Amino acid sequence: MSQRRLASRARKVHRWLVPISALPLLITAGTGSLYSLLLQQDIDAFWLLKIHTGNFGVLRLEPIYPMLLGVLTIIVTVSGALMLFKPQR
Repeated sequence: MSQRRLASRARKVHRWLVPISALPLLITAGTGSLYSLLLQQDIDAFWLLKIHTGNFGVLRLEPIYPMLLGVLTIIVTVSGALMLFKPQR
């Protein structure tokens, strides 16, 4: 596969996947940070940990949530790096 075609494919994957992966990554980062800040103030907001680990009430993703976040992060990082190192002309 040519470099130009690889960069084009990486750009398409990146454009499609970033909006989808941004929400779970932001939720995980936000709930983890907020829980730590509240815990320093002696406030135990355990419900934040449930969201942080993928328990969204009816939708329980705990078994696959860490792997999902890892795969999304790797794909977005690799596709972004391919675009960075192989700029489109």
